[in-house]
Amino acid sequence: MKVLRPTKLMAAAAVAFGVLTAPLAHAAKDVTFAVSIALETLDPYNTNSTLNQAAGKAYYEGLFEFDKDLKVQKVLATDYTVSEDGLVYTFKLRPGVKFHDGTDFNAEAVKINFDRPSNPDNRLSRYIQFSVIEKTEVVDPMTVKITLKKPFSAFINALAHPAAMMISPAALAKYGKEIGFHPVGTGPFEFVEWKPAEYLKVKKFDGYWKKGYPKVDTLTFRTVTDNNTRAAVVQTGEAHFAFPVPFEQAAVLKKNDKLDVVDHQNSIMARYLSMNTQQKPFDNVKVREAINYAINKEALAKVAFSGYATVVDGVVPQGVDYAHKIGAWPYDIKKAKALLAEAGYPNGFESQLWSAYNDGTSVKVVQFLQQQLAQVGIKVSVEVLESGQRVQRVQQVQKPEDAKVRMYYAGWSSSTGEADWGLRPLLTTAAFPPVLNNVSYYSNKSVDAGIQEALATTDRAKKTEIYKNVQETIWKDAPWAFLVTQNNLYVKSKNLSGVYVEPDTSFWFGDIDLKQ
Repeated sequence: MKVLRPTKLMAAAAVAFGVLTAPLAHAAKDVTFAVSIALETLDPYNTNSTLNQAAGKAYYEGLFEFDKDLKVQKVLATDYTVSEDGLVYTFKLRPGVKFHDGTDFNAEAVKINFDRPSNPDNRLSRYIQFSVIEKTEVVDPMTVKITLKKPFSAFINALAHPAAMMISPAALAKYGKEIGFHPVGTGPFEFVEWKPAEYLKVKKFDGYWKKGYPKVDTLTFRTVTDNNTRAAVVQTGEAHFAFPVPFEQAAVLKKNDKLDVVDHQNSIMARYLSMNTQQKPFDNVKVREAINYAINKEALAKVAFSGYATVVDGVVPQGVDYAHKIGAWPYDIKKAKALLAEAGYPNGFESQLWSAYNDGTSVKVVQFLQQQLAQVGIKVSVEVLESGQRVQRVQQVQKPEDAKVRMYYAGWSSSTGEADWGLRPLLTTAAFPPVLNNVSYYSNKSVDAGIQEALATTDRAKKTEIYKNVQETIWKDAPWAFLVTQNNLYVKSKNLSGVYVEPDTSFWFGDIDLKQ
């Protein structure tokens, strides 16, 4: 990582944050994004952070990508075929593409990249995404063949995910495990500097294969953790784009005639309250049903999200492929109390509610849930967890019987755009922590079998029916209180175009431009 002396750092920061210390011969197109969290690594294969991977789209590309509507598009792959048994994928690659360091992009580069995360010995965060790969073989310089261990019909979606990016083989050989500080890809921008917890800066790559792109000179991702400050830096012009912005500030931001406030209602960021189904009283389905009936989701959307949320009507949000619409759980206090009585808790019970996040909106959510549950006699203590606490208390627990979690407010976006990633990491027996995120410790053999059966078929009609049955089973079992899907609300300068927040809260800036 490049280390700057204080004087040079100040100068670099001045440029990165949009402060010009001297007139330029021509005005550079320097764009700043204000983002909510610090980047943790620039290695796309070793992070579960949507923001880290969104930033990675500046300097990295994959064989495929998701467009702004989460539809799969070809990028470094120009075509592909799949064998009848669903095990062998053969890809034709885009010729004439160079990595930023001058290395050729070819089949050998693809092999080197996929051999790395598919090897469990490398212990990369995205191993589960690539563990289905048996082997990757070079057919010829522009053709690569990937053989899977078993049919996995969501494979192309997995390759479109921004974790599946192509890193320069020469850079991997040079930097090894330090590649997370030295990104070298084929993307429209090349790495300039990363100052952790402050900013990441990239500049236009003159050798980019897509002629005429990018249209801007530099792009800076500036970390602004405070919600209100993030909204403010766009109003002052220090940043051209901010996400997320406080829902309650939308009305004020809309009054600024230099800004566009964008409310994307196609979000797939689902919010839910999971319940530890292996612990009393949540092992009783009637208790879990009662909790679903006890929460007024319409009121939750208004109180905590200022109306920028919609009540969920299925396990997987609409907009995700194979999502099945069931219909929201109604708000019914009388029904909730009756179910609690049938379950043996006529006077309710005491428990604890943890939030996976400590931002202002999440605090509002858990306080609202606490009040709603109290109406049916369920008294919960509330605790909002810092990221370190979340990892220790929830994600790193080794055995279900050791889990102290009871009720847990969290969120998830199916970032492969396919129902598999909205179900398998959250609701299968194999996904108990510390492997994945089944914090409800929900286990249903028919659900496990159905998800595997869906992944093994390429027949769309059959797959749709399987996923429908799986989602209906989960809905009835109610391991979660199904709450809302929050809208993606962001603000940008009217001079900025070609930038979107995707449904999964990632960014698309493939056509980014700044009018001067």
